[in-house]
Amino acid sequence: MAFRGWKRLLLLGRQNTLGKVWRSRRGGPSLRWKRCCHWSAGKSLDPEVRAFLEENTEVTNSGHLTPEIRLRLLTPRCRFWREKPDLWPYGDPFWAIYWPGGQALSRYILDNPHVVKGRSVLDLGSGCGATAIAAVMSGASQVLANDIDPIAGMAMILNCELNHLNPFPITIKNIINSEAGNWDLIVLGDMFYDEQLADGLHHWLQKCIRIHQTEVLIGDPGRHQFLSHSIHSQLHKVIEYSLPEYTRQENYGLTSSIVWSYQPSNSLEDS
Repeated sequence: MAFRGWKRLLLLGRQNTLGKVWRSRRGGPSLRWKRCCHWSAGKSLDPEVRAFLEENTEVTNSGHLTPEIRLRLLTPRCRFWREKPDLWPYGDPFWAIYWPGGQALSRYILDNPHVVKGRSVLDLGSGCGATAIAAVMSGASQVLANDIDPIAGMAMILNCELNHLNPFPITIKNIINSEAGNWDLIVLGDMFYDEQLADGLHHWLQKCIRIHQTEVLIGDPGRHQFLSHSIHSQLHKVIEYSLPEYTRQENYGLTSSIVWSYQPSNSLEDS
């Protein structure tokens, strides 16, 4: 299956496209809640893109850790699960997979709403927007979703609609290495698949913690690039979830996913 081939490349760390794009899109000035891109449901979505996404994704809430959340995803019943990847007319649809790290973060937030209740939350590399949706459902005061793919932003709006939520602010700028924004909590899942991107994340998250005392939660199922990176020595394991059978089958042997708290040493210097 062609799309499963894309998944395999990313899971095994042989697909660096997203890492290169994250590194090449320079961050602008520090984002402010009132200044970031806010797409209202239905109004800003290109009708042609909306129709394409609705036709070529499936609404599902099964086979994942969060049955409370409905999402538009690529599944084996979708046309492009079998089509050649180069026939997809937009950038690679990594947002159309509910990755294990994001599942763990979303499950943890839904089960522990006090983690986000009344707090400002940045969902970095948001993808389908599930973790941002979980934060809204759990009472976060402000939620900003960030992804460099504009189609992901459009998909997030559709997913908000599915879950009867007003869309949260969405920015498609690369904010890594920009001025540290003032968030209470940053959540990121499945972002450590490229060494240089991981280095950039490491330093930028350090800066956010040092300047604003931001709390950081990371979701990852134990990919080699994550476990072997120096950031791993500064993580505290919060909780581990056993993945549903469907997610296991679609992630080539991964059986669990972990939420980590990032707690860098005070001796670390920002660079």
